Amino acid sequence: MSVAPATVKHVKADMGRRYRLYPTPEAERRLTEWGHTARAVWNVALEQRMYVYQQRGHTLRSVEQCKHLTSARAELDWIADLPAQAAQQILRNLDRAYDNFWNPELSAGFPARKKRSHSLSIPLPGQAVEIRKLSRRWAEVRLPKLGWVRFRLSRTLGGTIRNATLSQNGSGWHISFGVHTGVKPAAPNGKPACGVDFGIAASAYISTESAPRIMPRSLTKAEKARLKYLERKQARQLTYAKKHNGGKRSNRLRRTVAAVGKLRTRQANRRSDFTHKLTTDLAKNHGMIGIEDLRVRNMTKSAKGTLDAPGRGIRQKSALNRSIIDNTPGERRRQLEYKARLYGSKLIAVPPFHTSQTCAACGIVDAESRKGCGRLFACTHCGHEDDADHNASVEIEARARRTGGSVTNSTRSTRQVRVPATGQRRMREAPKPAYASERESLPAGRGIVKTAAR
Repeated sequence: MSVAPATVKHVKADMGRRYRLYPTPEAERRLTEWGHTARAVWNVALEQRMYVYQQRGHTLRSVEQCKHLTSARAELDWIADLPAQAAQQILRNLDRAYDNFWNPELSAGFPARKKRSHSLSIPLPGQAVEIRKLSRRWAEVRLPKLGWVRFRLSRTLGGTIRNATLSQNGSGWHISFGVHTGVKPAAPNGKPACGVDFGIAASAYISTESAPRIMPRSLTKAEKARLKYLERKQARQLTYAKKHNGGKRSNRLRRTVAAVGKLRTRQANRRSDFTHKLTTDLAKNHGMIGIEDLRVRNMTKSAKGTLDAPGRGIRQKSALNRSIIDNTPGERRRQLEYKARLYGSKLIAVPPFHTSQTCAACGIVDAESRKGCGRLFACTHCGHEDDADHNASVEIEARARRTGGSVTNSTRSTRQVRVPATGQRRMREAPKPAYASERESLPAGRGIVKTAAR
């Protein structure tokens, strides 16, 4: 059975599908060359746009740059070897990056150059690929200039192909399809509500459960030791290459980089597996999910400081940052946002201030109720005792209910349910952050930067 992309242009991809690709050694070599060419096309197109705007005040778009691309393909063989559809899609993706940067509702930064260390990626429009099924677990995709390439059919497409992207990581090549499924948000499932506290010691503590969800170690002790050895070896080889080979990478260095990438990919796959299982279970079995509106970028800032004012506890803060990133709170929120729509649930992000210091029983905020970073929460006002993370998850659920959730279908005990009079209290009494006035001035400054960049 052959699956071809639709020619209807108004439908957009609303779901993604990713599969493991198994190209031949010759096809893999060519895909690697295309990946570096795609990175060069992006960087050159970005430089051209910046130069034209600085010199003439004119913003180039992909329609104009495609004309220059045609001339470049006629003169440069290495650009001509890249499929024309892929090069044109790169320019359209650059348009989208500019549109996201100009959109005041998004927090996207100015389009960045792609370094050699970035993962290789080759975008293609949906009209450039075709799929045919070989068996229950295998299929083939027809790629421009390569022909049919096998991939593992780990799940059905379930829709019309709108775009495709070839990408490489430490485990090999993959192909991702943007698919239009036409699936609409599900009706409310009417299941119990919950609050979730994402942490480090306890990866996720759910208010309706008595034990935390613990993410298995993404790397074993032996794998961590090997990764440390390989990264040190890579640093030595890179230094030698810069001093003696003019930056040219030797075959030994390439093998070391590949070994590091393989371990990093294994770590990311294990982390992704736990995250998908956690978010799917939450979205399926709860009608409302309350989480903290965390600012992960601010939480993981470096503590190095400056030469005049060096930071303190740099090594400890670096270890904390790695632990926060390893638990991927931002990715968990992203997955919950789209899975909640699929399973009839509702996701509500609440202010994270003092959730770990607020008593879930009486609502009093007191830092003395949780001394240090211990696991015990003991309220100094009413004597309520609980696991600190579970207490925070119950408080998060209460805040989510006040924000827009339903008060029905609760599995919490009566003693933990806060009455409305107490519920609208202490958040107003919390002191205003000292940097609030500085944050209020950021949007205006950011708008000035965007205007200048245009």
